[in-house]
Amino acid sequence: MRISSRAHYGLRMMTELAKHHGRGPLSLTAIARTEHLPLAYLEQLVAPLRRGGLVEGTRGLHGGYRLTREPASVTVLAVVELLEGPVAPVECLAEGYEAGACVREPACLSRGLWGRLQSAVNGVLGGTTLDDLVREGPASLASQLPVAAAHPLPRVADRTVAAGRLPGPVAPVRA
Repeated sequence: MRISSRAHYGLRMMTELAKHHGRGPLSLTAIARTEHLPLAYLEQLVAPLRRGGLVEGTRGLHGGYRLTREPASVTVLAVVELLEGPVAPVECLAEGYEAGACVREPACLSRGLWGRLQSAVNGVLGGTTLDDLVREGPASLASQLPVAAAHPLPRVADRTVAAGRLPGPVAPVRA
């Protein structure tokens, strides 16, 4: 399961606005420069955030965008839902799904799992605000990652090329 670049970049833009909150508007050019993101993509992302009431724009020489609310009152879930729609790991949990539309529904053994995953994701995203992200900063990220994610193994291609072999079955790496 992956978060789209639309949601990821949009959240990066929103955290920049949160860091700058209370100091006037911030231009998309400045955000693009700071976050190393394409300006044209940010211009597309800001529209749904404006329509959703999370940001407002000011035109002119010293214009730009600013949050319409305190960063502590804007959840990550609100940002993701404005950019992507409701979180639904499978079709039968999506908004607007008609009960019984799937012939496997009565016998589906995995729907409960996907429902728990959806609830957990919504809980984490809904319980995290822009202010939380700004206050936590990048230093706390490493302490929150599982050991495997914090110290990933080299990719299969990296190990095989380094050993002078073509990619194929890889023996387990022992520490």
